[in-house]
Amino acid sequence: MPTVGERIREVREEQGLTQDQLAQGAGVSNGFLSDVENNKRNIGSKYLLQVADVLGASVEYLLRGEARLPAAREPIVIPPELDQAAEELGLSYAETATLVQAQQSVVARRSQQGVRELSVDGWKKLHSAIQDVFG
Repeated sequence: MPTVGERIREVREEQGLTQDQLAQGAGVSNGFLSDVENNKRNIGSKYLLQVADVLGASVEYLLRGEARLPAAREPIVIPPELDQAAEELGLSYAETATLVQAQQSVVARRSQQGVRELSVDGWKKLHSAIQDVFG
């Protein structure tokens, strides 16, 4: 029976990603990812979720080999202003995607008000506010 690491490697290779690309996108070290794929280390839920997000695979598939793709969900679109802010702040893909999701959550709660796009500084302020709350 394939392991979590073997399934991660399988999906990564199917997508043509290198270990370095997946590690960078998921916010883990290349050595850690290599150890997971070679069954030398276990992966915790936080990093498993980040790896699954980058791979576009479900956690259920990576853990048990079931339900290969996550339930239908919209792809994450990173606006150019956020891309620039993330680069300036040195954010990983996972941190950047989390900012998009946080902003979308705020917009969903304020659906009655007009939605305005954030500037580079606006994205930086949102990141700072989240850091202040969740450290």
